[in-house]
Amino acid sequence: MDILATQCSHPAKKANKRLEHLIAELNQAEKLSEDERQLAFEDLETAVAEAKTQQDAQAATGPAPRKAARRNRGNLPKDLPRIERVIEPASLDCLGEMHRIGEDRTERLDIIPAQLRVIVTVRPKYACRACAEGVTQAPAPRT
Repeated sequence: MDILATQCSHPAKKANKRLEHLIAELNQAEKLSEDERQLAFEDLETAVAEAKTQQDAQAATGPAPRKAARRNRGNLPKDLPRIERVIEPASLDCLGEMHRIGEDRTERLDIIPAQLRVIVTVRPKYACRACAEGVTQAPAPRT
């Protein structure tokens, strides 16, 4: 039995080999005397207890839970070069003068072989103080 245990380096493999050996002995139990059978059963009980102890120890010291992957959505690094593209509405015709009241900014990562850059799309919003036409803004481009 010890020879089988020393051939395997992993503790679980050692236990499995030992159990396989004991099962093979029990298969030949018809040929064994009463004392030899009793000794084989005791060895089997010992091996089962050792295997259970090892399983309990492995369950207690099991792999550490994985941390959730850190995501960085919407915050591209500030040091990347940016290409800013402003898309104006098709028409700014109104009764009065259109005033810029804000803008929508979107950023997307553009990968060029061996070069990264950020393309910034700016869509200014315009509103007229003289009329109630509402806000004018160019539609977002298709990417």
